[in-house]
Amino acid sequence: ATPAAAAPALAAAPAACAGAWRGFAGNTLPAPAPLAGVSTVEQQGETLMTNGVQDAVLNPAGKIEYDYANHERLENIPGDESKRAFTYLVLTAGRMVYASSIRLAVLQFLMSMSASADVLALANVEVGLGNISEGQTVTIKWRGKPVFIRHRTADSVAECRAVDVGELRDPQKDEDRVRGDDKWLVVLGVCTHLGCVPLPDAGDYNGWFCPCHGSHYDGSGRIRKGPAPYNLEVPEYSFLDEETLNIG
Repeated sequence: ATPAAAAPALAAAPAACAGAWRGFAGNTLPAPAPLAGVSTVEQQGETLMTNGVQDAVLNPAGKIEYDYANHERLENIPGDESKRAFTYLVLTAGRMVYASSIRLAVLQFLMSMSASADVLALANVEVGLGNISEGQTVTIKWRGKPVFIRHRTADSVAECRAVDVGELRDPQKDEDRVRGDDKWLVVLGVCTHLGCVPLPDAGDYNGWFCPCHGSHYDGSGRIRKGPAPYNLEVPEYSFLDEETLNIG
């Protein structure tokens, strides 16, 4: 082809392209071709829907409008006043059930934290002192631990109180380790070194001796020699009468 023959086609190409571009920007899309086997009414509905979607995409609006063509929107319709009392009754009953459930759960939680009857029974123990002769030491079990109860003589009390407290590893006066009657000494039978059970009426100080590692305690249960760092512990106790001791 000669340049003179191709000139009309080249001149028409920009105009065709411009028309297509203007058609897209102006939202003038060509209608779809008819479909075989589909009625004209259905094709027109689909065409309208397609044009509506294209218009919403190309020209979005800030206000959203709902199509109520197929349904009705109910607004500001009051309820049935005859059922108002029943509604209040149901709501109140439901709230009472919720409150009762919460109260029951709290009570069960608190009761689970309290000590059971068998634990409370072991919390305190009463000991009769009438059968413990002077100078004798008895051992009882309290809360799974041995407890030493010593009926001290007057000489033993005087010997314990004559000790210089400043020389003790765990300084403590004998008066501070007894409650009520000075002749009764109550201590836990657990060595403060490694938890062994000391032997009563033994050792270098006429008190207790732990054979495991050689700890010596005096007649007041105070550590005097050996690796134990502290005195024998004094539990809580009181005298119910002259011959009854309550530990715990």
